[in-house]
Amino acid sequence: MVALLGRPRKSHLLKDRATTGTIFGHRSGRVSLAIQEDPHSPPLFVIELPMHTAVFHKEMASDIVRIALESETLSYKKKLMEEFVWAVYCNGRKMGYSIRRKSLSEDEIHVMQLLRGVSMGAGVLPPAGKEAAAAVDGGGEVTYIRARFERVVGSKDSEALYMINPDGAAGAELSLFFVRAH
Repeated sequence: MVALLGRPRKSHLLKDRATTGTIFGHRSGRVSLAIQEDPHSPPLFVIELPMHTAVFHKEMASDIVRIALESETLSYKKKLMEEFVWAVYCNGRKMGYSIRRKSLSEDEIHVMQLLRGVSMGAGVLPPAGKEAAAAVDGGGEVTYIRARFERVVGSKDSEALYMINPDGAAGAELSLFFVRAH
């Protein structure tokens, strides 16, 4: 039996330094980005991106998505991921500005609780509570993509997160860049 199944090998997907990233949003709303150390821990970084969910889906269909968040704050007392105001770029186009939040909204808490057991994947979540009764056209449904990311720290002013595709499978490439401008 061991000869048929092969030897167990360590998975490169669950490296200690791999980070979980979740991008989610209502079909008719904007997408949010949550970054966690692992799927069971609370998010370290939460921000609503100035991008509608439909626009994000269109960008993901192009197979390569690069989202850059640039902080123009001149204070060096904070760690990069603790900055509050971010200019957001998607594939080179400026999308607008976002503010990092310290706490999650009720909708975001609901989404994170539903995805707690999911380490990676994409799909649609049903609407929560009051939205469930009112949702007729799918506007209350939440779409999500959740993946493991390899974190690369370039300096105290730059970090990058590169999506890890399972077992080298072909698929969309998603990269997140965090930069503090000088």
